Amino acid sequence: MTDSSHSSPDMPPTGSALFPDGSPSGPSIRIIPLGGLGEVGMNMTVYESEGRIIVVDCGVLFPEDDLLGIDLIIPDFSYLVENRDKILGLFLTHGHEDHIGAVPYFLREFDVPVLGTPLTLGLLESKLRQTRKPEEMPKLITLSPRQEYLMGPFGVEPVRITHSIADGVAFAIRTSAGTVLHTGDFKVDLTPIDDLHFDIHRFCSLGEEGIVALLSDSTNSEKEGLSLSEKLVGENLDHLIRDAPGRVIVSTFSSNIHRLQQVADVAIRHGRFVVFNGRSMENNYRVASELGHLHIPSDRIVKVEAMGTLPPEKVAVITTGSQGEPMSGLFRMAVNDHKHIAIGAGDTVLLSSRVIPGNERAIDRIINLLLRKGARVHFRAISDIHVSGHASVEDQKLMIRMLRPRHFVPIHGEYRHLSAHARTARRMGIPEERIHQIENGDVLLIDSEGGRVSGRVTAGRTLIDGKNVGEIGEGVIRDRKRLASDGMVTVILGLSRQNGEVVIGPEVFSRGVAPQERSAELDGLVRAQVQIALDAAEPEIRSETQALKTRIHNHLRKYFKKQFHRDPMILPVILES
Repeated sequence: MTDSSHSSPDMPPTGSALFPDGSPSGPSIRIIPLGGLGEVGMNMTVYESEGRIIVVDCGVLFPEDDLLGIDLIIPDFSYLVENRDKILGLFLTHGHEDHIGAVPYFLREFDVPVLGTPLTLGLLESKLRQTRKPEEMPKLITLSPRQEYLMGPFGVEPVRITHSIADGVAFAIRTSAGTVLHTGDFKVDLTPIDDLHFDIHRFCSLGEEGIVALLSDSTNSEKEGLSLSEKLVGENLDHLIRDAPGRVIVSTFSSNIHRLQQVADVAIRHGRFVVFNGRSMENNYRVASELGHLHIPSDRIVKVEAMGTLPPEKVAVITTGSQGEPMSGLFRMAVNDHKHIAIGAGDTVLLSSRVIPGNERAIDRIINLLLRKGARVHFRAISDIHVSGHASVEDQKLMIRMLRPRHFVPIHGEYRHLSAHARTARRMGIPEERIHQIENGDVLLIDSEGGRVSGRVTAGRTLIDGKNVGEIGEGVIRDRKRLASDGMVTVILGLSRQNGEVVIGPEVFSRGVAPQERSAELDGLVRAQVQIALDAAEPEIRSETQALKTRIHNHLRKYFKKQFHRDPMILPVILES
């Protein structure tokens, strides 16, 4: 008998002791997170049953300041590459970048169908068309909530949820070992903007059928109470836009279709025209409008290049840049680098989004720039113009109560978020031994004997630097950090092939080591140290180019550490003539 039979979290655990070697007993499912646990982003989970695999989500993580020059971070696909013949398909819960952003890289490796709701696939298709010809597009399969899709040993049923982006779903994944419910990102919004309601009735029905494991969004697990409805934002935006004396500039996530609709509705109600600014903003407006998720009268929308013909009090700009990104629309406005918009006195700027961890300094910087320009700036700390799309504690409790899962797995969040969600599950009566706080790469095996971690697979991060995928490693990042903190010294030396005598230099060029006015003085000191290293070098060292480079490098590194307590990157270049 499998562990898929219905049971309440309040019931004591059943079944015999776990197998010590971790081998399955009867029908089983393996759940393997490859991203999204211990971090906010890069969400990706593998489900494996009867020798076949489906993957749920494939997202990116945006780098923090210490990853110099890195554009994106995606999951390590090594385990999937090793098992590529088992993969049946990729299922997407919703269209946020931390859930679909790595799909283009995934599809370079795996030729499998991608399944998602219309808006999710619309946003993905637009992204794929930037790099793929029409004949190279993958097979995209549109999902409808409450309709089960059979794929090998899996039956996957999408269930409507509410989130900060439209058309999101959870997945009920049926296997021979029972049904697993993967929530994706969710909150319980009973008054959604699009009237596509959180499907409480279906979740309750699934709970009656029996859920062997619940994998649930943990991002807001430290926030007590119920999540606030998106409609609250519209009410607060209304008076801010109504009272604005000049232009209104609203910065938000381009994927937050509900927010775009509310801003447009309020702006039009107060006699303004709507301007979309930024490539992703314009693209998502187009896709969402074509699919019926945005309803904005076309005669109330103007192009950014034409907005100058309108009085300031008739303009509402919806732009990218809510996280202070240096190339975004809002940043360029703030530093007078935008072709059509320069922020000034009389402008009202609304930052209507959450702060992604790691972006605090960038956002503070852009707020300061905007205030210096004379704009009035409203952000979450002083105005309620954003609500989260993630479940607070009471939403999480409701999900557990509706589904009454036998096993519970917190997903999507930093370690502290996962821990807080696990505590909530314990308070809801799920026994400690059936709460599994796993990490990326852990293999959670669930069968008739229960659930346990039965091993690990390769899991990690792949760094994207321009067109380089996975070629940038820790060594390169370490060198970039050294260059950023301690600068670089280049030594050019020409030696005679015949007798090893110096015929060129030594020439020294330093950057970022000393103030510009003292760089010449420093270069002179370094030349003297290079000469000392040359004079002390044995003849056999001087005759071997690589050995001499090493001698000069080591001598200069000791000199800089002793004299200046610095460790610049030192690049000796030796020419032979």
